[in-house]
Amino acid sequence: MANRFERARQELIATPALVIDLPTIEHNLQRLHCYAKQHGLQVRPHTKTHKSRRLARMQIEHGSVGLTVAKLGEAEVMAAESNDLLIAYPAIDPDRRRRVAELAKSHTIRVAVDSSYGISVLAAAAEAAGSTIGILIDLNIGFPRTGAATPKIALELAQQVAQAGKSLRLDGILFYPGHVWAPADQQAEILTQIDQRLAETIALWEAHGLTANIVSGGSTPTAFQSHMIRRQTEIRPGTYIYNDMNTVRAGYCTLDDCAAAVIATVVSTAVPGKCVIDAGNKTLTSDRNVLQPETGFGHVVEYPDAQIVRLSEEHGEIDFAACDSLPQLGERVTIIPNHICPCVNLQNHAYLQTADGIEQDSVDARGLLT
Repeated sequence: MANRFERARQELIATPALVIDLPTIEHNLQRLHCYAKQHGLQVRPHTKTHKSRRLARMQIEHGSVGLTVAKLGEAEVMAAESNDLLIAYPAIDPDRRRRVAELAKSHTIRVAVDSSYGISVLAAAAEAAGSTIGILIDLNIGFPRTGAATPKIALELAQQVAQAGKSLRLDGILFYPGHVWAPADQQAEILTQIDQRLAETIALWEAHGLTANIVSGGSTPTAFQSHMIRRQTEIRPGTYIYNDMNTVRAGYCTLDDCAAAVIATVVSTAVPGKCVIDAGNKTLTSDRNVLQPETGFGHVVEYPDAQIVRLSEEHGEIDFAACDSLPQLGERVTIIPNHICPCVNLQNHAYLQTADGIEQDSVDARGLLT
């Protein structure tokens, strides 16, 4: 792998530094939108990965129908870039649902819901604000985190929304195939099972006079197999814009598709066979690789056989036992993190590599967890 981050590595920017390569971003965006267009799918990317208005704008310019966010704080930031926002997270607490209802007065807002209580409180908030909130019924299709457990429960929730009057609008179904990490060429069976679950749910709705105009799914691991879930109308991948070692080691992309890296400086070589960098778990996070947890806390581009073996808050310890040489004190290294999304949220800003040089850009929705 040619180190596309070499220019940033040589710059006198303070480390640890998150560096984003815009040409690679452009490639990743074009690839996804070309695929989606070929298969008649809308793209509503999840902005939790980049948390950047600039990159959200690029996604819209490439043809995204709207944006997905996790929390209402992110929605309030991304409202400047899109009039069509999906909050793929239950808006349960009083402050959040009040702000959702206020934002729905000026934007098309949809919220994923999996409970009767959630529907009731959103209806009350929208009625008080004089707005209408679109609802997607969250259906559990195998990743047991959120979602209605059965098509029957999903129908009952949909009926409650339909009976809520003008405060709520039943827009469709949301699902998340977060349990699918099989190689791309081995996903057909499980994606077909998901499609059958959706078909059963949609048929049940139709039998009771209800329509799911939107069937919103997708993830980065399943992104380019999304056509196998024939009932879905839009996909919500997030990590695809940057990629990371999770997607590389799972075979969904190559190192050349990774648009984000952390530049770190070697600050100690006192322990034989090891070095310490100035990037710990406050930069790289403590996330292990999903499929290969034994590989450490990221990939060191200049020393591919090295292993980041331990992180504390500000220290990253790298073992060079499998390498022919060690870095020098003060040397800078390039690290592709295991999981880029939380890494981004730890940064106030990132450095963008463009054709004209390197510029600083804010992580606009950083830390917006409410």
